[in-house]
Amino acid sequence: MYRSIISVARARPARRPAAATLRAIARLSSLAMPSDDAEPARDAKAKPQTFEDLGVCAELADACAKIMGWRAPTPIQCAAVPEALRERDVIGLAQTGSGKTGAFALPILQSLLDAPQGFHSLILSPTRELAMQIAEQIETLGAGVGARTATLVGGVDMTTQAIKLGKRPHVIVGTPGRVVDHLENTKGFSLRALKVLVLDEADRLLNLDFEEEIDKILRVIPSDRRTQLFSATMTNKVAKLQRACLRDPVKVEVSAKYSTVESLKQHYLFIPAKHKDCYATYLFNELSASTLIVFARTCDATRKLALIARNLGFGAVPIHGQMSQPKRIAALQKFKSGERNILIATDVASRGLDIPSVDVVINYDVPQNSKDYVHRVGRTARAGRSGLAVTMVTQYDVELYQKIERLINKKLDKYPLEEEAVMLLYDRVNEAQRIAIQQMRDQDERKGKGAKRGFKDDDDADKMLNILGKKDYGGGGGRARVTKQSKLNGAKGPPRRF
Repeated sequence: MYRSIISVARARPARRPAAATLRAIARLSSLAMPSDDAEPARDAKAKPQTFEDLGVCAELADACAKIMGWRAPTPIQCAAVPEALRERDVIGLAQTGSGKTGAFALPILQSLLDAPQGFHSLILSPTRELAMQIAEQIETLGAGVGARTATLVGGVDMTTQAIKLGKRPHVIVGTPGRVVDHLENTKGFSLRALKVLVLDEADRLLNLDFEEEIDKILRVIPSDRRTQLFSATMTNKVAKLQRACLRDPVKVEVSAKYSTVESLKQHYLFIPAKHKDCYATYLFNELSASTLIVFARTCDATRKLALIARNLGFGAVPIHGQMSQPKRIAALQKFKSGERNILIATDVASRGLDIPSVDVVINYDVPQNSKDYVHRVGRTARAGRSGLAVTMVTQYDVELYQKIERLINKKLDKYPLEEEAVMLLYDRVNEAQRIAIQQMRDQDERKGKGAKRGFKDDDDADKMLNILGKKDYGGGGGRARVTKQSKLNGAKGPPRRF
């Protein structure tokens, strides 16, 4: 039978660690190394075979295997979990898709089993989607032991979130801005008794100018808390934060400073900028049997490319920062469920999202910050799976691309394709571009003069396509232009109206 947090609280005094935990910590205590500014942890390569070997209790170990499908701990979990169970501050650096969420979730849940309390842990993430994913994993992992969570993100009604906070959840997961909003405005919500603070994707948190919000949070939480920083990349800002809020931390690093996994095949395409959409369409067609995430630089580029792809019959759905939160969730769910096989996104989707079925990542725009490349391509080839990444490089992107190669210390191979086959698509893509631009203009007019906000989600795009089907976008004497869905990707069904 599973223990629950509630039953444990009744059965023994709070704050008393379980005997199994103490024995495991005693076995592992000799593995710590002498401390400096950030103490290195033990070698992750000599990893234990099971979660019990790390000191994880039987209930959580069983949940890892049977519910989460984690057959064995990953290197970052092997290195970080024992140190966190020893109540040490931890800095965890590992490649994307390496199991960092489990590395901080398991010690939190085990700590809750030993000493249950409301508002025990706070986990901060840079994006709303990542926060909701972390909360979902903790709820799933802790379901058998009665863990309660609350997710605090923007774009969602604060009153609903305040009601959840009134139930005193054990773990709070959120973005810094919304957490500060509740600290300042929600009566009865306080973090004065917080035990664990986790900063996930810490470098991104600081790059997004959350310093002020994080500083406000640090001022209202106890100084004797445990703090954990996790990221795929270590920056100067993260190093400063480490010195400011961690006490004698142990540094867990299981990969090179900026690296990608060996199971990821990485390619580049050097193309003329004016034919960029033709090459993107060719890749959509060639990889039509795969699940793709396509990264663009701006919201407008994301919006336009999604319309072009849909006009050509591909199952594309956009996600970007100008979409409302409920519609971002709906768009992401369509992609996760397989209803759409192409997700076209800004960097809002580049951090932490764990979608196991992603086969290919396409960088439609080369990231301006070369470190973002590591996070983008980390959406595929996760947890030991294979994956493919293709970066589209125009004549204006050469310098940015060279910075990426220097960062990861790897020369990428050219993606094999036939230029003639790409240019055969020119006329159809050009027509789809023209229609997409007109659709965007009409959408902006409907939203009001000077509106800049685009299609809110895939459903809005569907509705707009139907509305615009009544307009003449080129010939036909005012009649609706009707074309068949693209046969490039084997699409079937009735003709689509533009």
